[in-house]
Amino acid sequence: MRKLDWYIGRTVAMSVGAVLLILLGLDVVFAFIDQLQDRKDGYQFPQVLQYLLWTMPDRVYDQLGFSALVGSLVGLGTLASTSELTVMRAAGISIGRIARSVMKPVLLLIVLGLALAEFVIPVTNQHAENGKAMALGEMQGRGLGQGLWLQDGGEFVHFNAALPSGELFGVTRYRFDNQRELKRVEFSERGHFTGHHWVLENNRATTFSDDHASSEVETSRVWNSDFSPDLFALIVPLPEDLSPRSLWSYGHFLDRKEQDSSRYWLQFWKKLLQPLTIASLVMVAISFIFGPLREVTTGLRVFTGVIVGIVFQTLQDMLGPSSVVFGFPPLVAVLAPILLCFAIGWWLLRRAR
Repeated sequence: MRKLDWYIGRTVAMSVGAVLLILLGLDVVFAFIDQLQDRKDGYQFPQVLQYLLWTMPDRVYDQLGFSALVGSLVGLGTLASTSELTVMRAAGISIGRIARSVMKPVLLLIVLGLALAEFVIPVTNQHAENGKAMALGEMQGRGLGQGLWLQDGGEFVHFNAALPSGELFGVTRYRFDNQRELKRVEFSERGHFTGHHWVLENNRATTFSDDHASSEVETSRVWNSDFSPDLFALIVPLPEDLSPRSLWSYGHFLDRKEQDSSRYWLQFWKKLLQPLTIASLVMVAISFIFGPLREVTTGLRVFTGVIVGIVFQTLQDMLGPSSVVFGFPPLVAVLAPILLCFAIGWWLLRRAR
């Protein structure tokens, strides 16, 4: 049985690896063409290549599910085309036993995906975006757009740029009273974190009263706030670039602040349930080989896998934003396509028996 597991696993693993390399190559080519449109004096061909290399782990992570689906279809389809699956079934090997043999190399993909999401992608993507921003001469980090807005108690704070290293640029603080009337505006050119509080430099403040406004200028000013450099390391990147652990921490932080955290919980559940996503797609591939795709060409199997992958991704892309807009749990949006794939695969396998 070990030889059988090894043979089936090797066949599937080689097919999945080949599909992953093809998809990764296409993704890199399209990304290269897209990045060339952003070229400036400091962002040329070497910088584009450096950017693509730093973002490679993220591209691998994005293609794991699709590669597992199509690769399993191709690998098992090859065994079916040479009647090897028929011989296995005639020898008394159950479909469930073959399915377990297929799942063993898929576990390596699952472990790879978890490791990339937790330890690699948050670091490499940040290096990629910081390097691109420096090459383009832009101060603000990824995800800031026209700056970053945060609420700190009764104040609304805007940052032109906030770096995880503990440096702030262009800090504007707006303070309102209980009637939501503006009472004070403070602007600081930059700030840095000392370990216990923030020190803001070159401050200009305007205080509004009922009949007049007064201004003051200070060289430096202490700002006591709940915000920390670790927090900016979470909120400056896009939610897609954060690790599951960071998404968990920042989601709870936003919940305590009574702010919208749905985008972060959506990404958290996507990354946490990615093993189930891969397993469900592979189960669909197995059920197709023992069901409707048993005696078709390899090209048709690949085409079917592409269609299933596109439908699955489209369903996730529709339900995810819908959970943010309509307010139903992000867990439901992520779990529904997975359960649907498992249900389809289970039903087809039951019919094949």
